[in-house]
Amino acid sequence: MQLLEPNPQPLQQAVGLWPRAQGYDDGEEMPFSRFTDTVEQIVKAVDLPVTVDFETGFADDLTILRKNIDSLLKLGIVGINFEDRIIGGSGLRDIDTQCERIEVLRSASDNLFINARCDLMFDGSNPETHGTLIDALIERAKAYEDVGADGLFVPGLATPEFIKTVCERSPLPVNIMRMRSTPIEDLATLGVARISHGPSPYISLMKTLSKQASEV
Repeated sequence: MQLLEPNPQPLQQAVGLWPRAQGYDDGEEMPFSRFTDTVEQIVKAVDLPVTVDFETGFADDLTILRKNIDSLLKLGIVGINFEDRIIGGSGLRDIDTQCERIEVLRSASDNLFINARCDLMFDGSNPETHGTLIDALIERAKAYEDVGADGLFVPGLATPEFIKTVCERSPLPVNIMRMRSTPIEDLATLGVARISHGPSPYISLMKTLSKQASEV
């Protein structure tokens, strides 16, 4: 079975270098106030529209979730990634719960691009079994679309035939995490509408820096 990356191990395991920002680990470890300060700096520094990795919204409570998205909208962001995994726990939120959360985000703005991230095929799952998860993925995609999501982000999906199937069956435009060796044209041919680089550039940078430091 062909994969878009020769050895698509979970990115968390790659060279032992998982992304940290300003001293905080990934996974909502950064205080939300620090997070919004950073977003504000980026919005003010660039001329391009800014989308934000909102993770799970930095909140379980729906009232706080609404407050958090309002804070980001006031900064001028135009889109978010919003994931369905349980940070600090295991597995995914059930569909009804995640839909309720997406509805809160949609109610905050009609213009916000909500990229619904589904982690069914991420975090150590075996790419060879991803075909058995497609029905469940599409069920979530349809439910997320019904409550206002604009895109479907499927990190970890790396098999061309499965990517093509998901793109053909998804009611939402599909976002794939691009592996370093994968030509963008190949993903476009499969029907991918949007790509993310994820932590790969950071990991490559840290590998190079670590190597150079060890040679000093």
